[in-house]
Amino acid sequence: MATSSKNTAQPSIRFFHSTELKEKTDAVLSELESNPDYSKHGDAMADLVSELIDAGMDYYFVKALKQAKIGFISEKSAMLGIASAVKLISSVSRKFIVRMDTNQLTVVASHIQSLASTK
Repeated sequence: MATSSKNTAQPSIRFFHSTELKEKTDAVLSELESNPDYSKHGDAMADLVSELIDAGMDYYFVKALKQAKIGFISEKSAMLGIASAVKLISSVSRKFIVRMDTNQLTVVASHIQSLASTK
């Protein structure tokens, strides 16, 4: 079922991440907005997306595994699988992001901003 991204009543699950990642997110998005013709925005956005993917997977999966105390071997095996998934997703997303033009990067930036919450 398709829904409008403008619908603020939609249920959501978001994650907490570090202040440093918030500052980097703000810096990358601000730089894109203030200097749209800079050629390295795709690389910066791809790096940011990769860090957000890593932080999200850590928050949703690794943190829960550690809290569940599933055992050292099981935890390490799961973390290896998650790290591999993060590497794959980051690699695929990078291939597309670095080729985006300014308008496309602005759409990605807007989406990231729509996910951000300071509440």
